[in-house]
Amino acid sequence: MKIDSTIISGYQSLQDIGYLLAGKRQVLLVSDKNIIGLPPVQSLIGQLDNAGCEVSIIDSVPPEPNQHDVAAILKTLHQPQVDLVIGVGGGSVLDVAKLLSILCAGDETVTLDSLLAGEKPQHRTTSLLIPTTAGTGSESTPNAILAIPEKETKIGIITPVMLPDYVALVPELATSMPARIAASTGIDALCHLFECFTSVIANPVSDNFALVGMKKLFASLETAVAEPENLQARLNMLWASYYGGASIAHAGTHLVHAMSYPLGGKYHIPHGVANAILLAPCMAFVRPSAVNKFAQAYDLIPDADRTLREEEKSHALVEYFDALVHRLDLPVKLSQLNITPDDIPYLSQGAIEVQRLIKNVPMPVSKNQIAEIYRSIR
Repeated sequence: MKIDSTIISGYQSLQDIGYLLAGKRQVLLVSDKNIIGLPPVQSLIGQLDNAGCEVSIIDSVPPEPNQHDVAAILKTLHQPQVDLVIGVGGGSVLDVAKLLSILCAGDETVTLDSLLAGEKPQHRTTSLLIPTTAGTGSESTPNAILAIPEKETKIGIITPVMLPDYVALVPELATSMPARIAASTGIDALCHLFECFTSVIANPVSDNFALVGMKKLFASLETAVAEPENLQARLNMLWASYYGGASIAHAGTHLVHAMSYPLGGKYHIPHGVANAILLAPCMAFVRPSAVNKFAQAYDLIPDADRTLREEEKSHALVEYFDALVHRLDLPVKLSQLNITPDDIPYLSQGAIEVQRLIKNVPMPVSKNQIAEIYRSIR
């Protein structure tokens, strides 16, 4: 899949984007109430006003949007067709912005219902995505994830048309993340990178993205969490997240994400938190089928013991994942999230039904084996 977004990167790189605004009159800015008031975002709005743009602002995107939230947003728009969609926020905001870039492109035959039904659109309006968290990599994926409350799950709307024209990786916008959000979104990025690296459809392009991204992430995640004003660590994490999304665009995640979907869909567990709980136990299960790739990833850890044999490195990586989640003070047991053993049959059925991801697991996996992984972290 071709990714041809123009990347704007670095401190204060949004100070002058007038060159992007030529000919743009109707602009839709999508964000949330926690982000919209930040000085860099207000400065961006000022640039839009100075350029003579008519700006519509949506700042009501919830953390885990569903199809009804998007439908409600569409009803509030005074201008159904726009020249530019700008998304500023975490993965949920960017996913909604990507959907709106299609739904506000002027093709009345493309609706939210048709996208949910699997229609592949051909056009979108110009888009600029600016992540404020370093985890989802939404800015570099062809995916938009929506919760479906009626089915207590999530689905992915997937089309390369949603890949944006422009991406801005601006570290000062990420400094507002609370430590817990920085930690959980960072683990989400790690899952994207490592699951794509070990997926059955991994390939040289996705492997290159994953290896570069993991090197940046292993070197910077804990620093970014502990030192929120460390702009270099924040920028490294934004790049790691971007590379994670690019890995998804060329390969695909697998077991961790399949098992996290029902945790989010029914129990509303934040996606990064669900991934953190599942990372080490899922990778312990997968490890025997991808020892060489586990060893390659282990060698990217700054203080890795490179004298270990390949098999030993693969075990050491699983131990590193477990220790990392503990050091980041994220939940490690389902009981910490008020999920009981009685919930495991539902979770197991929900996970095995996510065949889009289950088919990427590098070894056969059954519903009973998935249930056993859930039981191991109950």
